[in-house]
Amino acid sequence: MINGKTKVCGVIANPVEHSMSPAMQNLYAERTGVDFAYLPFRVEEKELEAAVKGAYALNLVGLNVTVPHKQAVMKYLSEIDEDAAAIGAVNTLVRMEGGFKGYNTDAAGLLRAMKKAGISVNGEECILIGAGGAAKAAAYLLAKEGASVIYVLNRSVERAVELAGYINGLNGRKVMIPLAITDYNKIPAGSYVAVQSTSVGMYPNVDGAPVEDEAFYKKIHTGIDIVYTPMETKFMKYVKAAGGKAVNGLDMLLYQGIIAYELWNPDAPVDEDTACEAKKLMMNLLRQN
Repeated sequence: MINGKTKVCGVIANPVEHSMSPAMQNLYAERTGVDFAYLPFRVEEKELEAAVKGAYALNLVGLNVTVPHKQAVMKYLSEIDEDAAAIGAVNTLVRMEGGFKGYNTDAAGLLRAMKKAGISVNGEECILIGAGGAAKAAAYLLAKEGASVIYVLNRSVERAVELAGYINGLNGRKVMIPLAITDYNKIPAGSYVAVQSTSVGMYPNVDGAPVEDEAFYKKIHTGIDIVYTPMETKFMKYVKAAGGKAVNGLDMLLYQGIIAYELWNPDAPVDEDTACEAKKLMMNLLRQN
């Protein structure tokens, strides 16, 4: 029951109607016994500053932030976490004295999903497909977790060069090597962990993969696709057909939301049974859409 002591959080986006976050976050509150309510807020880009200031004035404990506001929101925050500053995007706001602090739980969510799947990148040779916002979070994580080398493939080689320069500068070592995606065959023979961070293969355009050459996938022993609908993308099918292990992006989505909940409610961690229930709920919601 909502009462005068209920902690209120929400998600700001445009559009927001498709968001699964309210169902997930309210499930976590119910399962952890926290007096908490989470609501969706559609916010136009021109109203973003007013929305952030209004949320603080209304005593909201925090917000999730998603498309198209993850970069623009940063200038309205009192403080930004180190990982979020490095990634250059914020998806979670936590109330503090004088304003909100911004965090990025995408990289942490990917890391937790990888650990659940038994995937480690420490000392591994890696391939990153894409050079957009999701790729930046993945690149940051791969380098931070000790990848020995990361080949970044992108349609625009200029974007790949830009991302590689940034990550190499951040880490003080030449860990990332940029290539046009058409030059995928220039990646040396080996056994790689690959992260597919583009929207290629996402529903309803399920017949595409970022690289259509089966020989490329023989270099991949583990493929991670951040796409979560369909549950098995064409990229994943290629990886499995070549004898590799493949996982989709649903666990990353799940855990980035759990990490946000735990930032708002540090005394109420989400256990693995609850995470499993949340994943079932997400899959049901995806089937309905």
